[in-house]
Amino acid sequence: MIALVLALAAAASPIPPAPEKRCGWLSNPTPANYWLRDREGEWTLGEQGGYQAPGMDELPDMTAKGWVATNGSYGYGCACLSVTTDKRTKQVTRIFSGQSVPLKQCRADRRLAKP
Repeated sequence: MIALVLALAAAASPIPPAPEKRCGWLSNPTPANYWLRDREGEWTLGEQGGYQAPGMDELPDMTAKGWVATNGSYGYGCACLSVTTDKRTKQVTRIFSGQSVPLKQCRADRRLAKP
C-alpha cells in the first residue's frame, strides 16, 4: 500500500521543463538589467531591483570578445543560452549555461530585431 501511494505521488509530481537553446542578442544596458532577444521576441533574464533568473552566474563573460559597449561597460553581444522559459510572461525561469558567439551570427540572422 505504501509503495502504491509513493508511486502515485511520484506520478503526480510535475516534470520540470527541459532546457531549450535560445540564441540572439544578449543585452545588459544598465546594472542588473538583462534581456535576450531571439527569433521569438524579447525574454527577461533580470530587472534592476526586481526579478533575477536563477543561474545568472551561468551567463558567459560577454566582455571578453564580441561585446558592443553602449553605456560605459554595459551593452550587448550575441549569445546562445540553455534556459527554461515562461512563454506567457516572456521570462527566463532558469539559466543553465551560455556561450558568447560571434556578432556576425546575430547580424546575419534577418529574423532577429536589431539590438
